[in-house]
Amino acid sequence: MKLLRYGPPGDERPGLLDSEGVMRDLSAVVGDIAGSALSPASLARLAALDTRHLPVLPAGVRLGPPVAGVGKFIGIGLNYSEHAREAGMPLPTEPIVFMKATTCIGGPDDDVILPRGASKLDWEVELGLVIGTKAQYVKREHAIAHVAGYCVVNDLSERAFQLERGGQWDKGKGCDSFGPLGPWLVTRDELPDPQNLDLWLDVNGQRMQTGNSRTMIFSCAEIVSYLSQFMTLMPGDVIATGTPAGVGMGRKPQRFLAAGDQLALGISGLGSQHQKVV
Repeated sequence: MKLLRYGPPGDERPGLLDSEGVMRDLSAVVGDIAGSALSPASLARLAALDTRHLPVLPAGVRLGPPVAGVGKFIGIGLNYSEHAREAGMPLPTEPIVFMKATTCIGGPDDDVILPRGASKLDWEVELGLVIGTKAQYVKREHAIAHVAGYCVVNDLSERAFQLERGGQWDKGKGCDSFGPLGPWLVTRDELPDPQNLDLWLDVNGQRMQTGNSRTMIFSCAEIVSYLSQFMTLMPGDVIATGTPAGVGMGRKPQRFLAAGDQLALGISGLGSQHQKVV
């Protein structure tokens, strides 16, 4: 099942993409794609709907982030070995954890905004996990059962803010528009193996990133289990699981985004995003 949210920013409504690729409204069925709506029982109820009777969305409608009420937006750094090498950093022995501000979350095709004083805006296509049930001290073998589904994330990063301004990475990760999510929240039953998904990203039509989630240093299950040892994961929390090689910081010479640049990125089975830098 592919769940979505549509409409103006801050006033999105719930919907889904049916088996024929038609977007339909879920407003009469569920209040929003958030919290308890992500529980196994709620998702099973939505999956059992006869979607033919749901209203069709108008063409050209804006898609928002496919999950609402995100309490925590957690990032995992350097989780692909080739990306760690291009960054000139040692391979982590435990997951590197940082937080992205929830105010950075946007729709999959919303504009990316250059922050004031930005000089090194970079891209990162990532597999996102959306938590469906509370996870606290969970074992690795049980961890994926706490995931409601998956989505595409662009973990946009301002490298000067992140690495040259002292302190934690968070300053370069949480600026407005730095967390496009979607287009869909694809439920776990549709992707039984999250460790075999192709990832890609283009800048102005040029392929920059190509990877596969099987090359993660820490798997999705390991990440959920690990995080749950330090914080309680709640329904609607989003985890960005790291990016493959090919970011602007790692290129020779380095390449960063400027106003007018066009981004396209996606993950097999999860759809694609398209953004303009403004």
